[in-house]
Amino acid sequence: MVTTVDELLARARAGLDRPGPEQAWAAVTAGARLVDIRPAAQRAREGEIPGALVIERNVLEWRLDPTGSHRIAEATGYDVHWIVVCSEGYASSFAAASLRELGLFRATDLDGGFVAWAAAGLPTRSVDQGLR
Repeated sequence: MVTTVDELLARARAGLDRPGPEQAWAAVTAGARLVDIRPAAQRAREGEIPGALVIERNVLEWRLDPTGSHRIAEATGYDVHWIVVCSEGYASSFAAASLRELGLFRATDLDGGFVAWAAAGLPTRSVDQGLR
């Protein structure tokens, strides 16, 4: 049986409550953590979200697994509210689904990604020039 990428994406998003930019901003002000999984070249081209943790996709699960030996200090338990950010909200859906398989059931992703965040006028900065 062959599965399309659209079918995989629909499965990944099943059960995710994907906040838009304003809802994600509210969640962050209430303690959620943004995790930017974009590669360095993409962040340099598009910009960054101040305060977001930068964890590239290839090591995400290793860094956020609260029982893992390679976890970051912020991975304190299974109740952390992670909001994963990519450029447009596709790769982040797959990443959030993977985190949920690790038991991080509050993990989700930003609907529309960094592009939607910036379009909403929320804080961003260029890699070289500071806040925009």
